[in-house]
Amino acid sequence: MGARYGPWVGIPDVPRADPRAAADDPRAVSDDIVERLLATPKADVLAASERYWNPSKTRFWTDAGTPLVIGERTGYLLHDLAGNTLVDVHLNGGTYNLGHRNPEVVATLTAALAHLDIGNHHFAALGRAALAEALVTSGPIPDGKVVFGVGGGEAIDLALKSARYATGRRKIICAVGAFHGHTGLAVAAGNERYAERFLATRPDEFVRVPFNDLDAMAAALAECDAAAVLLETIPATYGFPMPEPGYLAEVARMCAAAGTLYIADEVQTGLGRTGALWCVTKHGVRPDILVTGKGLSGGIYPVSATILGPAAAGWLQEDGFAHISTFGGSDLGCVVGLRTLEITQRPATTDRVDRLITTFTEGLTRIAKDNPDWLVEIRQDGLVIGLRFDHPQGARFVSRRLYELGVWAIFSALDPRVLQYKPGLLVTDELAVDLLERTATAVRLAARDARSGVELAPDRAPAAR
Repeated sequence: MGARYGPWVGIPDVPRADPRAAADDPRAVSDDIVERLLATPKADVLAASERYWNPSKTRFWTDAGTPLVIGERTGYLLHDLAGNTLVDVHLNGGTYNLGHRNPEVVATLTAALAHLDIGNHHFAALGRAALAEALVTSGPIPDGKVVFGVGGGEAIDLALKSARYATGRRKIICAVGAFHGHTGLAVAAGNERYAERFLATRPDEFVRVPFNDLDAMAAALAECDAAAVLLETIPATYGFPMPEPGYLAEVARMCAAAGTLYIADEVQTGLGRTGALWCVTKHGVRPDILVTGKGLSGGIYPVSATILGPAAAGWLQEDGFAHISTFGGSDLGCVVGLRTLEITQRPATTDRVDRLITTFTEGLTRIAKDNPDWLVEIRQDGLVIGLRFDHPQGARFVSRRLYELGVWAIFSALDPRVLQYKPGLLVTDELAVDLLERTATAVRLAARDARSGVELAPDRAPAAR
């Protein structure tokens, strides 16, 4: 390929396909771009990312010892541009529940591309109607309607707008340490860390209470006319604290008594990760609104969904143009969502999940017994797992050691004691055993690092002044 460079700095030039061939073979032009990107040296990608994309984030991962730049990826394996292979147990919050480039999902999208594109959001569409029906009939809101988005934040925004419409109230009660996305209302509902920088905290509209504190929830409901209580069924970015028995059901009961809608954020806990399609149903809760995203995309094409109960869906009868999303519920996204939902609900998939739950429960319990003063808590519901270590930054030490051993798992941003450990739904027995062996080694080495005073990079950029 020589030393020439293409239109992007640091991207080696490759022979360019004839654009006239695109009509006969849509891959003719795109292959040219993909080959250029995959041929780029990792150092050049990192340099360009710091210069043109996100300086702080790029530097953070480099300084943390996990400078991952993903090239090829398949199943639950990531291949770094530097030639390293890692097992993915981060999964982007469940985006890759079914693995990277799941062959069935890819085949469905490829087949759809022979006939479809994004579509027109104004009109009825086969994919939108079919996916909406599948979500309603498989979920806890059987009389619901579905509005689509492209990401979880957008879906949360729509949930909050719909709750305000239904109740005529503005205030939202949410949990301390919550994460619901980074869009307008969603970021205001989450942890202040992400809202303060953009002057988006809205303290007059959003009331925060500690998760699992029924007294605080009761007081908040009594003190303010709340449109909704918004809760992650298991708060992810806060380190997967498990809801105490009866907590979510009692919150739902209190909401009903107060005329407040209950919104279940199932973006990370839904779609089979806990052994049930929707985690909130395991707690005996029928929410007024349910939000899903991430995994619904199959990791291939973005789509999210807000399932609205009758009260919250009323605006759809009055003015269906009140909320518009150009790419939400695209024809391609809905076809992918249908295939993803179908795979997720197959008996073979649920059987595999049940087997993996047993394997990881037993394996992680053994690791904890071998490290009783270091791995001090396993927070688990199915394949939603948080590992808490006895150090304020304990999970960061473990994350770095896992990376060195060929595993990618992220620490909880709002509680770095806790490692988010999220195996995929279709992981093989062999990979599960291998993953647990690497995890045992990483946990042991990380304990030694923490106790010997190994330094870590700062956990985030300084707060805005």
